[in-house]
Amino acid sequence: MSLIPATILTGFLGSGKTTLLKRVLTEAHGQKIAVIENEFGEENIDADILVSDTTENIIQMSNGCVCCTIREDLRATLRDLAEKKRKGELDFERVVIETTGLADPGPVAQTFFMDDEIAESYLLDSILTLVDAKHAAQQLNDRQEARRQVGFADQLFISKTDLVGQEEVDALMHRLKHMNPRAPQKAVHFGEVALSEVFDLRGFNLNAKLDIDPDFLKDEHEGHDHGGHDHDGHEHGEHCDHPSHQHDAGHQGHAHHHHHDDDVKSFVYKSDRPFDPAKLEDFLGAIVNIYGPRMLRYKGVLNMQGTERKVIFQGVHQLMGSDLGPAWAVGETRTSKMVFIGLELPKDIFLQGLEQCLV
Repeated sequence: MSLIPATILTGFLGSGKTTLLKRVLTEAHGQKIAVIENEFGEENIDADILVSDTTENIIQMSNGCVCCTIREDLRATLRDLAEKKRKGELDFERVVIETTGLADPGPVAQTFFMDDEIAESYLLDSILTLVDAKHAAQQLNDRQEARRQVGFADQLFISKTDLVGQEEVDALMHRLKHMNPRAPQKAVHFGEVALSEVFDLRGFNLNAKLDIDPDFLKDEHEGHDHGGHDHDGHEHGEHCDHPSHQHDAGHQGHAHHHHHDDDVKSFVYKSDRPFDPAKLEDFLGAIVNIYGPRMLRYKGVLNMQGTERKVIFQGVHQLMGSDLGPAWAVGETRTSKMVFIGLELPKDIFLQGLEQCLV
């Protein structure tokens, strides 16, 4: 049986997660979707779109979708759903897990890798994070959970952009890109997103694409030999006292120079010299051991000595996987690129350590 794709939907309170879910569930898209809700959600899916409210925690909907609230362990719920699907008791093609507004998506994502039974039934497709443009600055300043959700995302949807000015939206997008340069950002109208932008994004695939906006690599690193340096924006005065200020009034066009010193940050490492596989494996093993809980997402497409193929690795917290990708093309510059997203990661230790793993 083919694996059931799973999507984790996370996001700030009031960002439109429920609106997005309702749309996904009621739209006549011909897909049968099972939605798992953490039951202490702020607002639950309205009962009027559900067929019957039974004591059983799995509810069939009029268009064939399935809804369940988690009253116990997520693993148990996922196993239960997969088993019912195998037995033909439930018919669904994919799963969406909605986390509560302040949940950390990390452990939810890890469930798909750590539990063999779940790994044999499901394929984690991506983590989607909804950001409420109107309240984002405040939420990002005040809540580490909100910053973590941004760091984990494979795709960021920014809702309520119509309620704030363009400058504020630009400043927010710039800030989010510093926290997570690998997640594409899209402004959406309160949770209204085309389904093609929600499903089958393959954000967790070990593919040879390292989705970092090329401008991000360019504008920050002019004149530095290896990608990572100076990109926490120390050159962009961090002295604006509190990021919540609408501090762009007098600076038309310079909004992006106000860089917030968020604890969730990203940095990129690039090198044209090949890595020594044994050294790199030891080093990555060591940093994941020490900093794993603070490493949200990381990915690399690497030039390794001894193989003509790209080596791809990625991870969430302490879980790391790697794979051989396609061969380097003739004439292609064999550049290793890595991006690390995490909480207060010691960039210099990472960069020096990686440098020492080169052949």
